[in-house]
Amino acid sequence: MLASRLATLFLLGALAAHAQQPSAPVIAPNDNLVAEGIPPIPASLAEEVRRYTESRSARFLDWHPVRREMLVGTRFAETPQVHLLKAPMGARSQLTFFPERVGGALWQPTQGDYFIFSKDVGGGEWFQYYRYDLDTGAITLLTDGASRNTGAIWSHKGDRVAYHSTRRNRKDGDLYLMDPRQPATDRLLAPLEGGGWEVADWSPDDSQLLLQEYVSVNESYLWLVDVATGSKRPVTPRGGPPVAYGDARFSHDGKGLWVTADRDAEFKHLGYIDLASGRFDDVTRTLRWDVDALDLSRDGSRIAFLVNEAGISRLHLLDTATRRELPVPQLPVGHLAGVRFHPNGQDLALTYVGSRTPGDVYTVDTRSGKVERWTESELGGIVPAQLMEPQLIRWKSFDGLEITGFLTKPPARFTGKRPVIINIHGGPEGQALPTYQGRGNYFVNELGVAVIHPNVRGSTGFGKTFVALDNGFRREDSYKDIGALLDWIATQPDLDASRVMVTGGSYGGHMTWAIASLYGDRLRAALPVVGMSNLVTFLEHTEAYRRDLRRVEYGDERDPKMRAFLERIAPMNNTGRIRHPVFVVQGLNDPRVPYTEAEQMVRTIRANGAPVWYLLAKNEGHGFSKKPNADYQFYATVQFVREYLLK
Repeated sequence: MLASRLATLFLLGALAAHAQQPSAPVIAPNDNLVAEGIPPIPASLAEEVRRYTESRSARFLDWHPVRREMLVGTRFAETPQVHLLKAPMGARSQLTFFPERVGGALWQPTQGDYFIFSKDVGGGEWFQYYRYDLDTGAITLLTDGASRNTGAIWSHKGDRVAYHSTRRNRKDGDLYLMDPRQPATDRLLAPLEGGGWEVADWSPDDSQLLLQEYVSVNESYLWLVDVATGSKRPVTPRGGPPVAYGDARFSHDGKGLWVTADRDAEFKHLGYIDLASGRFDDVTRTLRWDVDALDLSRDGSRIAFLVNEAGISRLHLLDTATRRELPVPQLPVGHLAGVRFHPNGQDLALTYVGSRTPGDVYTVDTRSGKVERWTESELGGIVPAQLMEPQLIRWKSFDGLEITGFLTKPPARFTGKRPVIINIHGGPEGQALPTYQGRGNYFVNELGVAVIHPNVRGSTGFGKTFVALDNGFRREDSYKDIGALLDWIATQPDLDASRVMVTGGSYGGHMTWAIASLYGDRLRAALPVVGMSNLVTFLEHTEAYRRDLRRVEYGDERDPKMRAFLERIAPMNNTGRIRHPVFVVQGLNDPRVPYTEAEQMVRTIRANGAPVWYLLAKNEGHGFSKKPNADYQFYATVQFVREYLLK
């Protein structure tokens, strides 16, 4: 059936191209792309937008255990790969060369003569672990080549990694141990039920593992596993109000845990759990924001942690003995991630993303306060100062709840009321941040479009009450937040409420479908990317390892009342309201949102007579990661915006 469908799409595309017989050179989709209903794209467009397609970023992966060197992830060809960086602003030496993107990489933690890394194929997210030997450049597959393998954490001795694998039944994330020098040592330590497990840390003596069991964004549990026997016991038993735990580390003496948690608080705070008594101490009880991440120095004397203040990251440093904060310099305003101490206990590495910086690696000397920039990523020839800064906006929703977002206005040379693109984040447990917009900067700087990134109810960063406001039968309330945003746009003297397009990826793609079906008469166009069109069919066909986790958020489609509700609100069952143009983008190998979610909408909307553009990538999954595919998607998006939003 799939082969027949792809053949039909190829034929339709070929016939359309032949019928139009363009006289000027055009950009043809590559062999991995199926473009249906998309008109020929002039080759001149690629030159026109080139600067906006050539930016690249760098992100911190791991410190070398002995030398002041690091691994970073960056792209110099088509996909992100692992690079070695030996000094601040030094040359990035590429180590891996795959057509597929490479994810995380971790040095062997005592000698650093090799590292392990993760990679999938075609965006399918069936990740495998590999060993890269530094002396020879040899790469060895460590896992079975078929299952999903994630979350590797090194023991302190550097003789084993603990990780999770679905190889037993493709559903449950069982716990495995392996010495990467000898892949044959790979063994199952403990079978686990569900796909929400993650190794958080090894105890200081490597006798225990700390595991997190994720149930939902509002509920998780901590467990200790005996490395010798595989037996586990709860650190945070079930019962009582649910608590969400984030990062967790053993204290240096092994007697307690440093954690981020919203225990007895609206936000995730930094806390300490005494393992003997189970007592929890809230160390940052006065905070009114989430602690997003933490890392503990090797000697256990200090903790670095990041606080999310309305989308802006702030670095904090804590003395663990006195539990008092220490002075620490701040990086430029933006988002920080990947905080990690060097084994020397002094240098701290972070990835920084700003509105004018796509992603760079910095270090902070926690003794002297010196900040060093290790990478300076290119913007493809764009002058950073010419990029527009987002501004925080607020509006009231249908029930009086305040919703916020970030509005990026075009340069002053664009006069009159400006068209608007509403770009909704995924998750839904995600957050729109005032960070670099990548190719999206073109719409602002060159086409004069105002772009709004909303944080509707259900977004993270605003407390545990807010993040739960869209669960289950309250799903439509988040759709109404965008309806209220449309009302707000109509009150703004410099925004054109008659020219609005909505877009988003993943859950943002679902929101796009929902807004198109609910408020189609107030939109010019919609562009859903890998979005669910019916939460029932989505839950039935998303990969088994994530199905129960998603049911907690969206509702259990096996319950008759919930199923009836989800069917009623499904965009797929309300396509008659979608009369405006739609551009649908999907990866064939998407394990999260199956491609059938897109195709059922394409068929139905087209039958209703609305214009539909459809782009399917045969070698992608949940979004396009390969540059040639992402470039063509961008070219087509520019054409779509020009044709249906700007006119």
